[in-house]
Amino acid sequence: MTYLWPREKTEEYNIISPPLGDIARTVLSVYSQDFGVFMVFLHSPPDILTRQAQRISSTSRTQTELRHGPVLVSLPCKKYHRTSIQSSWYLVQQTYAAPCQNTPRMEDSIPDSFHSLNHPERMMKKMEAYVSKRQLCDVVLLVGNKRIPAHRLVLSAASDYFAAMFTNDVREATMEEIKMRDVDPDAVAAIVNYAYTGKIALQEDTVENLLSTSCLLQLSEVVEACCSFLMKQLHPSNCIGIRQFADAQGCTDLYKVANTYVMDNFVQVTHNQEYLMLPSEEVCRLLASDDLNVPDEETIFQALVTWAKHDMQNRKKYLSKLLSHIKLPLMSPQFIADHVETNSLFREDKECQALIMEALKYHLLPERRSSFQSPRTKPRKSTVGVMYAVGGIDCTKGATTIEKYDLRLNNWTQVANMSGRRLQFGVAVIDEKLYIVGGRDGLKTLNTVECYDPKRKSWVLMPPMSTHRHGLGVGVLEGPMYAVGGHDGWSYLNTVERWDPQARQWSYVAPMSTSRSTVGVAVLQGKLYAVGGRDGSSCLKTVECFDPHTNKWLHCTPMSKRRGGVGVSTCDGYLYAVGGHEAPATNPTCSRFDCAERYDPKTDQWTMIANISSPRDAVGVCILGDRVFAVGGYDGQQYLQDVECYDPVTNEWSKMAPLCTGRAGACVVHVPHS
Repeated sequence: MTYLWPREKTEEYNIISPPLGDIARTVLSVYSQDFGVFMVFLHSPPDILTRQAQRISSTSRTQTELRHGPVLVSLPCKKYHRTSIQSSWYLVQQTYAAPCQNTPRMEDSIPDSFHSLNHPERMMKKMEAYVSKRQLCDVVLLVGNKRIPAHRLVLSAASDYFAAMFTNDVREATMEEIKMRDVDPDAVAAIVNYAYTGKIALQEDTVENLLSTSCLLQLSEVVEACCSFLMKQLHPSNCIGIRQFADAQGCTDLYKVANTYVMDNFVQVTHNQEYLMLPSEEVCRLLASDDLNVPDEETIFQALVTWAKHDMQNRKKYLSKLLSHIKLPLMSPQFIADHVETNSLFREDKECQALIMEALKYHLLPERRSSFQSPRTKPRKSTVGVMYAVGGIDCTKGATTIEKYDLRLNNWTQVANMSGRRLQFGVAVIDEKLYIVGGRDGLKTLNTVECYDPKRKSWVLMPPMSTHRHGLGVGVLEGPMYAVGGHDGWSYLNTVERWDPQARQWSYVAPMSTSRSTVGVAVLQGKLYAVGGRDGSSCLKTVECFDPHTNKWLHCTPMSKRRGGVGVSTCDGYLYAVGGHEAPATNPTCSRFDCAERYDPKTDQWTMIANISSPRDAVGVCILGDRVFAVGGYDGQQYLQDVECYDPVTNEWSKMAPLCTGRAGACVVHVPHS
């Protein structure tokens, strides 16, 4: 501490600083008015002074604090006096303030305090030393053949279990020796050592004992560390065991991670001993899950057969129950005939034979499939393929990105970019490749066609259409691809072109009876449907279908509303029409629709279904699995990221993961797994 005392009744001061190194006696002068400059004349560098000088007091006992950086300097003097000293001078502080009238005296100032930064660490090392020498210990834990000395205070601070034991009126609170049963001695010793040191070793062969003991003794940090360690050790050969262990210990985070790992790597898991040793109840839970990551249902059937053959004598009685969780109707009829019906495992079981017959009927009588609906006809999420949202209009007026949706993970990822800007184009899927057809680039209407291969991530330019078209609809019917209607930049079109993938050329087929742009196109039961759209004067409610065998268009019952920019798709024998707009609008304040309807070709009738969450047009609609998805759209103010799916069984729409980019007019298509 450095104090400045008056030597005489002048503005000269002596700095008495024990010890101040080179500054044994430094003279300084101060020029001060209501706003002053504090000047120091000294023989040594000023940093020594500024490091050590903390408080300055003048003859009037005005205290001035000197700190690093600008500080408040308050001096009562109004004189100007400077002592001439042959030395360098430095500006130490420059501040502006009014005099302080009520400054406390030096002897009344707040006393200094000291804080040791490593005090907790030093104290714990002391206690660790005491316990290692068995000094001052007040309790001994008896675990197996181990005697573990400790201090009650340390154990209570580290463990809620010991805190409850030692701070409550129980017998153990005063016992000098406490016997602990059903716990691993080495784990308890490691945990007691952790209480003193904050360190614990995690190893593959001991971590499970350590985790279970930490759960018992309620050391949440050790539990978390053990769980993190086990998460890193997950492998197809041990993930089932770790999942079961986490479930038994109530470690929910570890259980979720291990369970997800089992689901993600199910095919590899079934090739390991842990899977073969599972009890029937656990195998049943696995086979019933829709979250298994498998390429097809045949893979799960083979996993069941492998498990059953591992202990045929004792597991045969569970086959019918387990086979009921295999989605036999969704297998190929060839696989059912060659590998299921002829399998000796199921030949003598009547319930198994009934399940096999159900699957065969599903394939033999496709027109009756609606009456065969059951959990076995609902596909697993990983087997339905993926959905792509291609291009559209976004806030930049032209999205060129392509996003992919994974139903099992419920997420969208950007996977590619189109070669250039395209609006109001059509997309179809042939041989798992995406064909981007027509559209406009902002200046002109296009007739070009590009093909994107998701596996190779490559683009190929295809032969162009005969007619330039934007606002067209595209569908694939029995192999060929059809480009329907649209606008050529001058007029609305009723013409239709067909692409033959074998001959690799376009040709015209019979035109529609009505010109249509922004038309919805879908394929249902061997026919191509053209739904709604615009004809240049108004939006349309009319619907017509094309029969490729007669090369004719037939009129169907019209929709309940006029719909331009309508999204259409098919699911379970029905044709769905979602959203859209009406022009001229009967209600100008609400020209976009949130309503949806579906068409039954057997009765030639439309029926209203549940509304989507908000009115929109230019919505992409696509089937994925047994659900109808509505993707993006425009609500009159913004391009939407919203994605919803419709369940025909419950007649309800559910929110799904949103798009990465809000877009309207995106072409949404389904690509099945090969």
